[in-house]
Amino acid sequence: MTTLTTTLPEQAPRAAAPRPEPAGPPRVTPLDALRHTRTLAWRTLVQIKHNPMELLDFSVQPLMFLLLFTYVFGGAISGSTSDYLTFALPGIIVQNTLFTTLNTGTGLNTDLTKGVFDRLRSLPIARSAPLAGRIVADLAKQLWAICMLLGLGYILGFRVETGPLQAVAAVGLVMLFALCVSWISVLVGMLVSEPEKVMIFGFTLIFPLTFVSNAFVQTSTMPGWLQAFVKVNPVTALADATRGLLVSGPVATPVWHALLWAAGIAAVFAPLAVAAFKRRV
Repeated sequence: MTTLTTTLPEQAPRAAAPRPEPAGPPRVTPLDALRHTRTLAWRTLVQIKHNPMELLDFSVQPLMFLLLFTYVFGGAISGSTSDYLTFALPGIIVQNTLFTTLNTGTGLNTDLTKGVFDRLRSLPIARSAPLAGRIVADLAKQLWAICMLLGLGYILGFRVETGPLQAVAAVGLVMLFALCVSWISVLVGMLVSEPEKVMIFGFTLIFPLTFVSNAFVQTSTMPGWLQAFVKVNPVTALADATRGLLVSGPVATPVWHALLWAAGIAAVFAPLAVAAFKRRV
């Protein structure tokens, strides 16, 4: 009896299924980045509720400056507190806004030293959101301080003598200038090891710039050798532009000078600040 055997072809070994590659971080769209920026800006503003002393920086302190300069120095400088208020309020707005930009670098350095950025880095958010959120929140604080100064100035007798559009333009110009100057604060905040050093550097730079300008006194009352510096001081250009838009005086030339200074500051310090931020974060 013959046995027929059927030889089946050997099956090729089944290839192993390719392993799925680990998914990378989720893609962050520009709309997502805006939403993350808004959330972190709100986080910075909400912190005021837990640290009421921060109100001194952008509420009580500028009002104290306005009252002291008006009623202590006004009579001696202008012979009339009302005349000095009209001249000095735009300069005080400029001075307070520039000093407030230091809070941006201080806050960023504090978040770095306390490990806040380490926690944020583990979240699927835009890398620029912590920086942009801090800047947006500080601009909101500066806008609040400007409104407070104008409100108290109105109570004391200050009046906008130009018009509402010029007043809005003055506030916008000051805010734009502050945004550009804040990049200096960001750069310093990324380079120093402690938040206090940001304030030290800022006062060393901003204090002489604001006081060696015509923010508080007429340039003509200063020594001739000092007037040369005052005339090219960017704070003088911003104070003149703000004063012209709110009260009276030249507008076009000071505004263009202030815009050129703002653009130059941002062009130099924004790339340096962003590079330093990327290295630290």
